[in-house]
Amino acid sequence: MKIMIRRAPDSGLSIYVPKKDLEEPIVESEYETLWGGWIKIANGWVLDLPQMASDTRLPVTINARKRGENGDDP
Repeated sequence: MKIMIRRAPDSGLSIYVPKKDLEEPIVESEYETLWGGWIKIANGWVLDLPQMASDTRLPVTINARKRGENGDDP
């Protein structure tokens, strides 16, 4: 799914999912640089992010993959 990751002034990093009109803060990430690992957002979704350079500038639109309810692949 296409998502946009941006730096929010009040809550750190957040994502926006245009097809769902959903904006949520990122509450946990596998890696400090985000890229190539998973992130968890406030509504409980876990998304796998693509591998990108650690200095990728934000905001950025990427393709992410949502994991299943138990953290497994969908």
